[in-house]
Amino acid sequence: MTHTEPSALARPGRLRRALLWGALLALLAVAQALLLALTISYESARAQDDADAVALEAAAELRRELLRQMQTLQTLAIAPQPRLSWRAAAQPLLASRHGLERVEWRDEKFAVAEAEDTPYAPTLAALMPRQALGLEAELACDLSRRAASPMFSHSYFVPLPDGAGVEVIDLCLPVLAAGRELGFLVGTMSLQRLLESALAPASARRYEISLIEGDGARLVRAGVPRGAGVYVAEHVINLPGSTLRLRADSAAGRPGLIPNLAVALVIGLSLALSGVVLLLARDVRRRAFAERALAEALAFRKAMEDSLSTGLRARDLEGRITYANPAFCAMVGYAQDELRVPPGRLPPYWPPEFAQTYLERQRLRLGGSRPAQESREGFETVFMRKNGERFPVMIYEAPLVDGEGRQTGWMSAVLDLSAQRRVEELSRQQQDRLQATARLATVGEMASLLSHELNQPLAAIASYAAGSLNMLDEPTPGAQEVEDRALLRQALERIAEQAERAGRVIKSVHDFVRRREQHHETLGVDLLIEAVLPLVRLQARKSGTRVEVDLPQPPARMPRVRCDRTMVEQVLLNLSRNGIQAMETATEPAARVLVLRVRQTHGRWVTCSVIDAGPGIAPEVAAKLFNPFFTTRAEGMGLGLSLCRTVIEQHGGALDFGPVPLARGTEFRFTLPAARETEPVEAPTPAPSQG
Repeated sequence: MTHTEPSALARPGRLRRALLWGALLALLAVAQALLLALTISYESARAQDDADAVALEAAAELRRELLRQMQTLQTLAIAPQPRLSWRAAAQPLLASRHGLERVEWRDEKFAVAEAEDTPYAPTLAALMPRQALGLEAELACDLSRRAASPMFSHSYFVPLPDGAGVEVIDLCLPVLAAGRELGFLVGTMSLQRLLESALAPASARRYEISLIEGDGARLVRAGVPRGAGVYVAEHVINLPGSTLRLRADSAAGRPGLIPNLAVALVIGLSLALSGVVLLLARDVRRRAFAERALAEALAFRKAMEDSLSTGLRARDLEGRITYANPAFCAMVGYAQDELRVPPGRLPPYWPPEFAQTYLERQRLRLGGSRPAQESREGFETVFMRKNGERFPVMIYEAPLVDGEGRQTGWMSAVLDLSAQRRVEELSRQQQDRLQATARLATVGEMASLLSHELNQPLAAIASYAAGSLNMLDEPTPGAQEVEDRALLRQALERIAEQAERAGRVIKSVHDFVRRREQHHETLGVDLLIEAVLPLVRLQARKSGTRVEVDLPQPPARMPRVRCDRTMVEQVLLNLSRNGIQAMETATEPAARVLVLRVRQTHGRWVTCSVIDAGPGIAPEVAAKLFNPFFTTRAEGMGLGLSLCRTVIEQHGGALDFGPVPLARGTEFRFTLPAARETEPVEAPTPAPSQG
């Protein structure tokens, strides 16, 4: 319910913003559409105006050309010349006037008296006689006679020999002299050539110019091959006695969406504005989403920090606490306001006896003199609760960096180690009891060996004592007495030696069982071998096994290790006893050899090996060899190898095994940390005497 209510409240606001943005986008779209429509309309109107102007200009130019032709013919009709002189004047005129195809001199009965054709082939009368084409000219001349002024005929088609033809128009001028009609001067003009001469080159490249009849039929054309039929303009050419219609058809079609550069710039700016608005809307939406996500993330982080059992604290660059989560407050017993102490005062959770040490450590850490990686590794210290109780904590600290990459302080994760320390102490006590049990079990298994080993010195002592008593009871002469005393002294020495031997055996077992205090010390590895060697040899004598010790020989330095002596001695003893037992039934007596080897394999590690000549370890046994309570002997407990691996791993080393290279048997090897050069080595202690 808490999460849905803000969403329900925010939904009308989001809807209102969406409507506003939608209205803005709609207005932009309408403005863009209107701009585009106005632009197209303006371009269309301009194209139509251009077509009207071209049509008007072409019509005016064509009319001027026709009138110039009329003026040219009028110069021939002003003073009629004899026939030969008239023909001589008409020839250069036909050669110079473009569009004038034929000039005829007709009498008052309209019969052709003289005619002169253009010097350029083909001529109009080449295919059909002039009499067959004279109807339009006669009508024009009749009209000219009545009006006493030049008149144009209607256009008509004249076929040519090449299968084509030409559309022509006649101009009839009455020739008068002293008020008397002498005849007519008829000029025939090609509309195609007149139109081409009247059309400007610029217009010819963009328009199809044609002369049409009243029904729209095209007579002649010039300019582009074909107009698009979109922008068409027509203009009427009024001539004396006739009328022509001129049409201008633009080759350009309807304008595109971007007809010119200015419109392209406007449209481009409008589109850019639309894009900016869309990006702005997207950015605002993303910002709203980000703000909502940030609020949810802050709420989630707050809930997560409040629910953590790990203490969190933030400190500024001067070491003052700026934030502490509820777990840290509950850990030390102070509220957040109590933890925010003013400058110069110590934090209330610092034990007074460690205050100077903590101040120096804080100065080094906050001063940046320690590497950042080292500060992240964590360190253990002691805090004080509000009731004065001291408790251990583990602190992991890292730089607190803001969004611009600047360090504003330090962030710490604080773990209360009180429960862990109690568990570790309980585990240590259980481990001690388990090791003591394992040692007692080992001594119990060795009881028969001890009785066998002690029987020999005790029997020897008893024999030497009985012989000595017999010698004391028997009287002897003087010389024999001296010899008996020498024998008696020798017997007493043997008794002392055997008693000392029995005492060493008992002392070794006593020390192995009673030694419980665990602490790491630096000692030569040869001392570990010497400590367990008597007990190993007890087991070896029973099965006839030969024990060899392989230590580095001078001038090589004896390796030194840092270890818990009692625990490592137990590991050596367990591995040695396992090796001896593995050879009892499967190895010939002459081949039963147990090797204790020590080598400095690395600058930081020393490797100890226990090598037997037994039959090896089967794969199915090897997979479970280090499992607790797994054993291949009916009388075994299955704890020996499991305890050995635990002990070695507690020292930071590793215990493994494998076959002996190029020989029969198994090698168990483990590593111990080598002692530093500055650590003193413990001197060998002589074996204590019995007493």
